[in-house]
Amino acid sequence: MQRRLYRSVRERMLGGVCGGIANYMGTDPTLIRLVWVALSLFTRGFPGVILYIVGWIVIPEEPA
Repeated sequence: MQRRLYRSVRERMLGGVCGGIANYMGTDPTLIRLVWVALSLFTRGFPGVILYIVGWIVIPEEPA
C-alpha cells in the first residue's frame, strides 16, 4: 500500500500541515512543529510561513 501525505484532522493546530507531515514520517507532531518554527526563525520567518501556506493549500485534507 502506498503512503500518501495528507493534512491531519486530529493533530492540527492551524491547518494540519505539520501534523500531516509527522503522520507521514511516523514521528511526533510536536517535534515537527518545533523544527518548523526553528527553521522559520533562522530564515527570518518568511520562507517557513510561505511554505506552510502553500502546504495548507496544496496538501489535501485527510479523508474521514
